[in-house]
Amino acid sequence: MKMMLRRLAIVVCVALALLSAAYAFAVLRTHSGTGFWKVWLVLAVVFALLAIGIACHWWVALPRIIRGAIIAVVAIGIVAFCTIEGCIIGNMNAQGEPDLDYVIVLGAQVRESGPSKALRYRLDRTIDYLEENPDTICIVSGGQGHNEPFAEAQGMADYLQKHGIAENRIIQESKSESTMENIVNSKKLMRQENASVGIVTNDFHMFRALQIAHANGLKQAQGIATSSPKDMLVNNMVREFFAEIKFLFS
Repeated sequence: MKMMLRRLAIVVCVALALLSAAYAFAVLRTHSGTGFWKVWLVLAVVFALLAIGIACHWWVALPRIIRGAIIAVVAIGIVAFCTIEGCIIGNMNAQGEPDLDYVIVLGAQVRESGPSKALRYRLDRTIDYLEENPDTICIVSGGQGHNEPFAEAQGMADYLQKHGIAENRIIQESKSESTMENIVNSKKLMRQENASVGIVTNDFHMFRALQIAHANGLKQAQGIATSSPKDMLVNNMVREFFAEIKFLFS
C-alpha cells in the first residue's frame, strides 16, 4: 500500500511539473511583459524536486519536527490560497447599481493597434454601462508604461469615443502606474464629495480593486466586473493571490 501511494505521489508530482513548465512557456509567449511566467517555472522545478525526493525516500529521512513544520506551512498556504481565491470568485460577477455619478476604468496594456484584449473587455462593458446611464461620467485611468506607445488613459479615451461615447463624458487620468494610483489619482478628479462610484475591471481583479478603493476613501465604491481572456484566467487568478498577499502586508 505504501509503495502504491509513493508511486502515485511521484506520478502526480511529475504531471504537475510538466503542466507547470508547459504553462510557464504559454504565459511567456503571450504575457512576457509581466514576468509571472517565472513563477510557473519555479513551481515546475519544485514539483520535479518533490518527485525526485519521494523516489529517494527523503521524506522519511527528515526529523519528525521538520516534517511537522513542512506540513503546517503547506496547510496554512493551502487555506490562505483557497480563502483568497474564494473571495476573488465571489466578486467576479459584481455589476454595480445604475445611475452612478462616476465609473473608473482601471488601465491595462495598450498597443499601437489599440487596447489589449483584457482592456477591451473593460471598455466594452463601460460602453454598455454609459449607454444605459447617460448621466454617468467616466474616468479612464492609466499612465504610459515602458512598452506602451502612449498613455493607457489616452488609448481608452480614443476607444470610447470611436464607439460613440461623447468626449465631455470622459476624464483622462494619465499618471498612474498601479491599481493603487489609479484609485487615488482618479478620486482627485471627481468634482463632488461623496460621489457614487463604480470600478470597472476584469473579473479576477475585482476583489483587490474594491479593497483598494475602500481603503482609499471610496467607501461606497461598487464593482462593475467584466470578463477576461479565458486562456490566461488560471495565470491571472494565481497572480492575484500573490498581489493580494502583498496588499495585505503593505
